[in-house]
Amino acid sequence: MAAKTILITGSTDGIGKQAALELATAGHKVIIHGRQEARCQATADWISRQADVRIEWVVGDFSSLQQVRQMAGEINRRFQHLNVLVNNAGVYEPQRRLSEDGYEITFAVNHLAHFLLTGLLLNLLFDHSPARIVTVSSMAHASHLDFDNLQGETSYSGYGAYALSKLANILFTFELARRLEGKPVQANCLHPGVISTKLLHAGWGVGGADVSQGAQMLVYLATSSEVENISGQYFSDYRITEPAPVARNEQAAKKLWQISEQLTGFRYPI
Repeated sequence: MAAKTILITGSTDGIGKQAALELATAGHKVIIHGRQEARCQATADWISRQADVRIEWVVGDFSSLQQVRQMAGEINRRFQHLNVLVNNAGVYEPQRRLSEDGYEITFAVNHLAHFLLTGLLLNLLFDHSPARIVTVSSMAHASHLDFDNLQGETSYSGYGAYALSKLANILFTFELARRLEGKPVQANCLHPGVISTKLLHAGWGVGGADVSQGAQMLVYLATSSEVENISGQYFSDYRITEPAPVARNEQAAKKLWQISEQLTGFRYPI
């Protein structure tokens, strides 16, 4: 298997960090991402000690669309290749908070930031295709979709906001794959399992499986030859799985896409 250049957002902790280690150990060039320079450096050093490789990293706070733009610009300048983008960063907020741009922060970080980043890196992925876009969703996506309450203006719960953001991840992936049909870039999403991460503890107060289990799902979709001709699918436990019916609503996916372009101020070139 040829070595790939792989960017993993939210990779200073949890399954992103573990996936970065496993991919680097397998010989891939890994670019990690986090909100803080010190944590990125510490994670890069941690991986380097175990995998005996040099790890690149980029910094960006996904609650700021301007920082997402700056990070994408840095990636496009610094790196000649990008074969795989893993949209993994995520937050869970028990109380409603707003991002720097005035959007509900769970929706902003978990969906809008990745919508924007993917679009800004699309040409780099095209230049080094075949390429893959892997987005981490969750079985929590089985949510009611209310376009009049995307920002939690009329009612808010931490779980509801998180579930909506994970539904948005799937709708985004399906519409992206539809727009990429016939092009050498595939887009898939996944439920990594109920994994013992800080996000799970914060949201549900419970533990789960070891992070290596969720990380292996990321590695599989990022690199396995078994999925090289598959796009527009939702995976769970290494299998294509049918998501909740609301996630298969093509009109909802198109509407969310239009809203996301408006909110980010970015129009996709596809």
